[in-house]
Amino acid sequence: MDKKRIMELRGMAARMESATHVGKNGVTDSLVEEIKRQLKENKLVKVKVLKSAIEAMPREEIARLLAEKTDSELIEVKGNTVVLFKR
Repeated sequence: MDKKRIMELRGMAARMESATHVGKNGVTDSLVEEIKRQLKENKLVKVKVLKSAIEAMPREEIARLLAEKTDSELIEVKGNTVVLFKR
């Protein structure tokens, strides 16, 4: 994906609310299914990673795992927020 498109998606995500949260249970099957459903509907999803999840696994690893399991592209990891995009 080109840099211009990534910047557009980041701008769109900045105006969005987090749709889902990764909690102390981490990346569960039900969480992955929920994110897949949201990606199918909206194409762009913002996920909040709670501190309890970061204690068990670094947020960058959580973001990579979410992108891999949902078959989406990781657009941004900013603070405790992950932005995913599905073409």
